[in-house]
Amino acid sequence: MEHILKLKPVLKDYIWGGHKLETLYGRNNGEQPVSESWEVSVHPDGLTTYEGGTFADYVAAHPYALDKEGSSFPILIKYIDAAQNLSVQVHPTDDYARLVEGDNGKTEMWYVVQADEGAGIYCGFKEDITKSEFMRALKEGNVEKLLNFISVKAGDCYLIPAGTVHAICAGCVIFEVQQSSNVTYRVYDYGRRDTNGKQRPLHIDKALDVICFQKFKDKTHGAGYVNIGRSKVRKLTACPYFSCRELKLDDAYEEMNTNSFTCINIISGAGQIDGRKFRPGDCYFVPRTIKFRLSGTATVILTTK
Repeated sequence: MEHILKLKPVLKDYIWGGHKLETLYGRNNGEQPVSESWEVSVHPDGLTTYEGGTFADYVAAHPYALDKEGSSFPILIKYIDAAQNLSVQVHPTDDYARLVEGDNGKTEMWYVVQADEGAGIYCGFKEDITKSEFMRALKEGNVEKLLNFISVKAGDCYLIPAGTVHAICAGCVIFEVQQSSNVTYRVYDYGRRDTNGKQRPLHIDKALDVICFQKFKDKTHGAGYVNIGRSKVRKLTACPYFSCRELKLDDAYEEMNTNSFTCINIISGAGQIDGRKFRPGDCYFVPRTIKFRLSGTATVILTTK
């Protein structure tokens, strides 16, 4: 019988990561930073698990737990702790990634969990530019002057379509929902070096193939809160690959989705899911047609196809 799964994350250590995910969610990697915590993943670069094995094996055995068509699992969910700026980068579309990389493209959503004063993100360009203008800025080491900087605070949400140049800047903790992909084209890395004293590789040629050089236009299209009993829900964003909502849980909330799975991520607060206690950082997968009940006081992200 299909039932709600509690998932165990995979931790990633990159040179820009910090220790906030240990403080917030108990993601402990010894003395090493935790840059990313992959909460829901069937991607071979980081397979999340549950008490019965890998989540990828569960999905393969229960395809109709995802949707009515028995499709492949479309998303990857992670937390990101940016103690330093991430590289300026871009992700390809499906067509390009499948042809060139044998992987999916990557459209992603960023929900700000925490942000230091003055912290922000780069999303696209301030104005329309040409490829030659961008290449000149790369050579001169001042590409940041072309980028659209957005100051952020907890609860902000942005959709980053494939082809959008972007970077998470220092001081941000981000909850990310993305396509199931691990393809990134790094275009600028501030000249920094890794623990071996080497600069990380850039992927300029491929990036130039996929970058959108037009002025950034926000396509997040979120909505305001709707009261459901004492709780309230708002749409964060939706795209062909996923739909995300923020639930401000106050007392109790019930739901059953007959069309899609639901991923439940506890951002903050405490309570219970079907009688089992949850805490910040807990992550659950609810198969299609399975009813769940949340109770307590918490901020929760609900992700469906």
